[in-house]
Amino acid sequence: MNYTETVDWLYNQLPVYQRDGFIKYKIDLNSIKSVCNFFQNPQDNFKSIHVAGTNGKGSTSHMLASIFHEGGYKVGLYTSPHLIDFRERIKLNGKKIPESNVVDFVKKYQDYFKKNKISFFEMTVAMAFYYFSKSKVDIAVIETGLGGRLDATNIINPIISIITNVGLDHQEFLGEDIKQIAREKAGIIKSCKPVVISEYQSSIHKIFIDKANEKNSDIYLANDIDISDFSSDLQGSFQKKNIKGVIKSLSIMDDLSISTKDIKKGLLNVINNTGLRARWEIINQSPKTILDVGHNLEAFKETIKAFDEISFGELRIVIGFVKGKNFEKILRSLPKDAYYYFCEPDINRALKVEEIFNYSKKIGIKGKSFLNVKSAYQCCCDESRKEDLIFIGGSNFIVSDIIEFV
Repeated sequence: MNYTETVDWLYNQLPVYQRDGFIKYKIDLNSIKSVCNFFQNPQDNFKSIHVAGTNGKGSTSHMLASIFHEGGYKVGLYTSPHLIDFRERIKLNGKKIPESNVVDFVKKYQDYFKKNKISFFEMTVAMAFYYFSKSKVDIAVIETGLGGRLDATNIINPIISIITNVGLDHQEFLGEDIKQIAREKAGIIKSCKPVVISEYQSSIHKIFIDKANEKNSDIYLANDIDISDFSSDLQGSFQKKNIKGVIKSLSIMDDLSISTKDIKKGLLNVINNTGLRARWEIINQSPKTILDVGHNLEAFKETIKAFDEISFGELRIVIGFVKGKNFEKILRSLPKDAYYYFCEPDINRALKVEEIFNYSKKIGIKGKSFLNVKSAYQCCCDESRKEDLIFIGGSNFIVSDIIEFV
């Protein structure tokens, strides 16, 4: 198999939540434990940091990887999902895992994966651990895929755990209310290993304290950290919360030596050092056009705050969702004086644009509907003036479609 055929096999033969949703997702640690045991537990061969949270965990993970890179360490980075290329999930010092490594790994162990019905996510996690172990990384930053307690990444024994925040997302898996979801996130807290909470949330903070006490783990809150001397190339004022979590985490790490210079340089070069995209990313200046992968109510609340910091003529929003998202609440929270271009990404999980458009008319939102992202974006550009602001989001898949088109 070549690389394209290998990735096709990964997606099409095995269950993939990212593509097909709830009915194709399994949450269980037995399989990943079995797989990693088969590979002689490569996750035990390197230091790691575990990052969970509803929003901000991707930015936090990339910030940390960039800082360690500036500090001269060989750093692995595992995140999900990807935008364009599967290999974005597994990086070493900012470089994607080589195509040959992906092909060789799948080809060599394909029979085992088939026989044991290993899921896409479990294979990907095992591939990352295997690659980081073989590469002899000094440290690996591991982002959870979903939740924490039963996430496939949760078999590592990290030097520190980080929980960015908790919001209502993936409720079909993690629980109907924020306390249930917080308990799932708290599941990454390990025995006698410190945990940092990036954002204080009064309704759930006791859940983290209780779990930390149960695990005999020190717990730290990052809210009061002074970051006046630090800034990042990741745009958006909401990144301040992530920076605080990163700074606090680095301050209590004894295993690795990182200077203030490394931190400052790493934060200012996250995009260059790691290749991170679509975090309030500006892809055009006239009209100003912004991409962001935030896809839940809490993320959109931050987006709305960010709109207030920008001067523009008319706000135009290209947006679509996948099934399972509470798009009604999101639409009700968005500006009513904006003009909307509703669309659907090219995946099985896409929420039909008719459903979104019909609801938008009920609540008085002005806009048009399109069957694909490309046509929505083209119409938006055609109707925009240079002083307008275009925002594109609602789903990782909407953003990835735009990136491929542009």
